[in-house]
Amino acid sequence: MVDKTLSESACSVGWGDYYEKTGQRPPRPTVMRALDAFDCVGLPEGAMAADLGCGSGRDLVEIHRRGWPVQAIDASPEAIDCLLHLENSIPSAQIYPQLARYEDMNLLPCDLINASFSLPLCPPENFSGVWQKILAALKAGGRFSGQLYGEHDSWFGREGMTFHTRTQIDGLLSELEVEFLEEEEDDSVTPRGASKHWHIFHIVAKKL
Repeated sequence: MVDKTLSESACSVGWGDYYEKTGQRPPRPTVMRALDAFDCVGLPEGAMAADLGCGSGRDLVEIHRRGWPVQAIDASPEAIDCLLHLENSIPSAQIYPQLARYEDMNLLPCDLINASFSLPLCPPENFSGVWQKILAALKAGGRFSGQLYGEHDSWFGREGMTFHTRTQIDGLLSELEVEFLEEEEDDSVTPRGASKHWHIFHIVAKKL
């Protein structure tokens, strides 16, 4: 079963408590897949990554450890505070925090855009524009890694969240080469202990 810890953050209060519970967990497998693929050929010239919904930095730290400068984007001031602390503790850090909602973010051209369990928190009316912004920012050969929620998820219909069918997922990825796509459904609990049915698409895809 794949770790799903970022998902509950948009639906509950207490960001600080959430980050305390999840911040020390390992990076997600999707971002590891993307980073490993880049490692096979070496870091791109002028490499730049972005971590959308970076939270406490659990993926960002691994991206940076692999030698990437990282645009760290989150709408939570507490998340940015966490990253400023990280920036002071990592030697030669190249972390560029940005406090912004996805529809307002400014993305530099990227070789890697990671969005672990964060894009479902984008409201449906803004999702298409945000996705186009992601595609436009990806350089040729660049990769997207992250998760989207399916229509069987028990949170389906929650205000301010976006869900997709498999057909819609295929449409979103039509401009990319899909390197990994796993559809997962299972029952488990959230970081706060609530029972939940999950329907998740785990994605790594490359811009041609």
